[in-house]
Amino acid sequence: MSLKSIFMGLALGLAASVSYGQYNTLHIPDTLSGTTFNLNMRDSFVQFRTGNQTITAGINGAFWGPTLFFNKGDSVHMNVRNYLNDTTTLHWHGFHLPAVMDGGPHQTIPPGAIWRPYWKVTNNASTYWYHPHLHMSTEKQLIEGLGGFIIVRDAAEAALALPRTYGIDDIPLALTSRSFDASNAFTSTSAYGDYMVVNGTMNPQVSLPKQYVRLRILNAEMERGYNLGFSDNRTFYVIGNDGGLLDAPVPVTRVKLLVGERIEILVNLTGDAVGSSIDLKAYNAGFPLGWPGGEPGTTGPFGSLLNNINFNILHINVAAATTGAITALPSSLVSNTYLTAGDATVTRTLNVTDGTPGRPFYFDHANFDLATINHTLQLNTVEKWTVVNNNVFGHSFHIHDIQFKIISRSSGPVNAYESGWKDSYYLGINETVSFVAKFDDYADDIHPFMYHCHMAPHEDGGLMGQFVVRDATGVNNTIKDPADFKVYPNPANDRIYFSFNDPTMQAYYVTITNAVGRTLYMLPRPHLADGIDISKFAQGNYFVQLTDEATKKVITKHFIKQ
Repeated sequence: MSLKSIFMGLALGLAASVSYGQYNTLHIPDTLSGTTFNLNMRDSFVQFRTGNQTITAGINGAFWGPTLFFNKGDSVHMNVRNYLNDTTTLHWHGFHLPAVMDGGPHQTIPPGAIWRPYWKVTNNASTYWYHPHLHMSTEKQLIEGLGGFIIVRDAAEAALALPRTYGIDDIPLALTSRSFDASNAFTSTSAYGDYMVVNGTMNPQVSLPKQYVRLRILNAEMERGYNLGFSDNRTFYVIGNDGGLLDAPVPVTRVKLLVGERIEILVNLTGDAVGSSIDLKAYNAGFPLGWPGGEPGTTGPFGSLLNNINFNILHINVAAATTGAITALPSSLVSNTYLTAGDATVTRTLNVTDGTPGRPFYFDHANFDLATINHTLQLNTVEKWTVVNNNVFGHSFHIHDIQFKIISRSSGPVNAYESGWKDSYYLGINETVSFVAKFDDYADDIHPFMYHCHMAPHEDGGLMGQFVVRDATGVNNTIKDPADFKVYPNPANDRIYFSFNDPTMQAYYVTITNAVGRTLYMLPRPHLADGIDISKFAQGNYFVQLTDEATKKVITKHFIKQ
């Protein structure tokens, strides 16, 4: 571990342990911007409580990761290095991108390997996030602390008078909870944590200026839902959810946020006295059994000290206004054009089944299987999906690749605050929800996209399916004999290059392993004109495994590093 990582771990530990009164200063994640992002995943430790430090995992730090700033229209390149002791993945939640870059369960990153996905950012300005997605280990790796925010900027959002000074009047909040054993190790004996944790901080407080402030709130829980509001029951305004800004601010006093969902809210502090305070709270008392976190017990597999009660999330102290403060609520935001049921030419229905005592939840009675493609979709098709939950427990449904429009809920009208583009939503007890989406731009017969419950115990337990998008024109499904290639120079010192017998041949995937089979590089659809840097490899024998774009056949070549 580097000295910088150790320092960041100690700093975060101090932020979690040093109190100001009964509170700790909220940790604001560091930021990265540009078009190339280096993300290093490491095992670490944090001083959450008195006594032993807690073993954690972080990205460029000790717990959680940096906030990445993307601009719509940019092509972003990610260098993901896995320094963990475990295999992992990194999924770009909410992003429209090729399946081979998506970071789902198929794009595993072994210890010591570098994964280099890239894509053009086409998403609207909003709050997204990245997190591990390793099948049957997602809950474990999320609990350890892997994840981070992504904020997309675009011209439409930039033209509005909105708070956007990060860490001052524009604050990211990752809501989650944790339980500890007697030695302060994280435990997962229950689906719910006992203690609230925001951005890695327990009992957090923050000073916010006397003006409109913007809170970007993510439910990063394993399973718990939040019914959010403020301690004085003030009205606040939802301006955006998963996939972008709404047409206009929506006034609310309570808003439900389930696992994986994000909202952006504006809170008016202009009438609050400097030195006063309010609390952001979870009004979770009184929910029926089946609401995630509504169970009455404090112990056992579904017990928690936070179950079925109202509790504080964040203590807010009001400070002086900033220069150029936003003091007025915009009456309108952006003009969205949404899909309707009439646009759909294909309909699909998924049923949440099973889930009886001792049996996991499944879709349509089928446990998730990495080798099974549950649905095949055609490129550029608008589809209507209906998800049915005739069950005793609610779920958080999420689908990869696209943003969709919810068109109906069997429980009543679609809430105004979830009227925009979504990638996740709450599917209540005995509820049916329908949405429409267009599956455009990316076709891939090999790497699928996922749909699943975003409650990690349910996802790991098998409540997940997968689909591929196929190009019916045959452009991406050409059948021909695989071409051959050679690696040169061989032996090589600094870089290796590729020469193809067929000049139309393209690489779908390149993997480089050492002589004992350890994966070093994972390069989806690499640009090979500039070669591959091997200057830091030790001298010895290596193997290139290249997957042909057209045939998806794998060709292996040997080379020597001098």
